[in-house]
Amino acid sequence: MNMKINEVNKWLFEVEHPAKGDKNIVELGMVENVEIGEDSVTVTLAFAKHRDPLAEYLIGSAKAAIIRNAPAGTKVEIKTVIKDEAAPKKKPGLDLGFEELSEVKHIIGIASGKGGVGKSTVAVNLAVALARLGYKVGLADADVYGPSVPKMTATEAEMPDAIMEGEKETIMPLEKYGVKWMSIGYFAKPEQALIWRGPMACNALKQMILQVRWGELDFLLIDMPPGTGDIHISLVHDIPMEGAVIVSTPQDVALADVEKGVNMFRNESVNKPIFGLIENMAWFTPAEHPDEKYYIFGQGGGQRMAEKYGIPLLGQIPIVQSIREGGDNGEPAALSSRPDGLAFIALAEKLAETLK
Repeated sequence: MNMKINEVNKWLFEVEHPAKGDKNIVELGMVENVEIGEDSVTVTLAFAKHRDPLAEYLIGSAKAAIIRNAPAGTKVEIKTVIKDEAAPKKKPGLDLGFEELSEVKHIIGIASGKGGVGKSTVAVNLAVALARLGYKVGLADADVYGPSVPKMTATEAEMPDAIMEGEKETIMPLEKYGVKWMSIGYFAKPEQALIWRGPMACNALKQMILQVRWGELDFLLIDMPPGTGDIHISLVHDIPMEGAVIVSTPQDVALADVEKGVNMFRNESVNKPIFGLIENMAWFTPAEHPDEKYYIFGQGGGQRMAEKYGIPLLGQIPIVQSIREGGDNGEPAALSSRPDGLAFIALAEKLAETLK
């Protein structure tokens, strides 16, 4: 293979550490070693003795940078070493893994059996609606392949702070609209593709939830990746999630995927309650005729599915142009008193009542 170590280091200059003033991992001295084989590249990254909350992000980004630049078919491996093996002392009886979640009352997953049903739009607006009702709310954007919270809340240009407390580093969530927000999208540039396999994505997600200073919350919503698979099962196992709600649209092809989501959460290896189904895009309402309803994706599909699986239909959200505009402009529809905003308020009330 016609590659040189200095070429690989040059590629790694693309990987900036968001919490270190955008310095790259080469400048920071994190690239401990580079080995070039016949058809492979192995890079060893060095981390300090305390757990860097962005470790999985940096590992994934380093791998992606090499794959983008190396000849096709190159095998890439990222190894890690700890500069100082001294481990931080645990407080007696304290599980460091869940320490930052100790003041959170309800951790609820927002899931969907497939993409394209507006799950993230519902999650963001549900969080804002709960905050409008007076609850303390946080939202973790766990969709590592398509994080959308920064765009939907107009916080793309902001960067969460990372603070040191003794030998532990903690990420501070952003706060806007009365909600605490966290997303992998705050640490990745918009044009940067994240090439992560399942285990790497799972570890990144856990860091983005477990090492965040959430503080006292009534609700922590986790916007899960669409679909069902290893990432979802690992996330449910490793995060003390109380249960989930499932988002779907009314047409049969989407409702068929609801069945997959229901079966995943009810599988004996997961065994988490489903608090209800949210039917998104339930009907179309023209802005000039707010009392009219056109069921362009069919009518009653969500109710039939809810009844089939014995779960409540928590709410029905209409297709309204202002919901899409609010998502694009970073002003969630739930901030308004229009029919779409009131639909999210009603949904939030129903969920809160369910969890009492």
